[in-house]
Amino acid sequence: MKLIRFGLPGEEKPGVATAAGMFDTSAFGEDYGEKFFKSNGLERLSQWWAQHGSSCPQIPAGVRLGPPLQRPSKIICIGLNYADHAKETGAATPAEPIVFFKSTSSLVGPNDNLVIPRNSQKTDWEVELAVVIGKKTSYVEEKDALDYVAGYCLHNDYSERAFQIERGGQWVKGKSCDTFAPLGPWLATKEEIGDVNNLRLWLTVNGQKMQDGNTSNFIFNVAYVVSYLSQFMTLLPGDVISTGTPAGVGLGMNPQVFLKPGDVIELGIDGLGSSKQTAVAYK
Repeated sequence: MKLIRFGLPGEEKPGVATAAGMFDTSAFGEDYGEKFFKSNGLERLSQWWAQHGSSCPQIPAGVRLGPPLQRPSKIICIGLNYADHAKETGAATPAEPIVFFKSTSSLVGPNDNLVIPRNSQKTDWEVELAVVIGKKTSYVEEKDALDYVAGYCLHNDYSERAFQIERGGQWVKGKSCDTFAPLGPWLATKEEIGDVNNLRLWLTVNGQKMQDGNTSNFIFNVAYVVSYLSQFMTLLPGDVISTGTPAGVGLGMNPQVFLKPGDVIELGIDGLGSSKQTAVAYK
């Protein structure tokens, strides 16, 4: 299945995306959050849809899409997880995953505007594969790790590089500004995706291709990352893990390129759709 949420910010309703269009599943009676995933919601929704899908109203074209899941307990990110990205930033290839957090208040819909933060000079883009956890995960072995995954999403891990790198402390400051985590358009369950470690991902700015990579170039693949994180923290249903970005970010260019108001950023991943954000100035 492909799960979506639609409507005004803070008032999103649940739905599904199919080949025939997008449909409102509000009658199912549950939104897509921790409780939904914890209580075998994907299977229950699939069974409900088989019985009631034909009577679900179609969502009109042009309706805003929100993040495809409710605000999770945490957004965990993996840094420098593609060798070509580590090289372009001048960093050594990590021996273990680099782990940082992104504030959950940065989460927005896939096509919402990107608000360039106040005093920002170095807002940057990062197309990433996001993993959504399906059940409570602690000390899981790599061979079993994908059993704990609900599905996958497209994510743009926006970063303010001066906040991240030049202001001391941890990366979280440059990763957590409002609108810095557009997620979606949908959450694709595992059966929708063939090999999650072999997906093309791309990003353009104002129509110019900036990133064009493949998850086959992960340093640490999805199962390894899930298992690794579970050694240090309990992953809860609905938690999001963003798995890193390939080469082509503005920080790695010579001269460096950063976003300005009016720029249009488009991105996509095989099987996970595409999204589009327009950069606007903070007011």
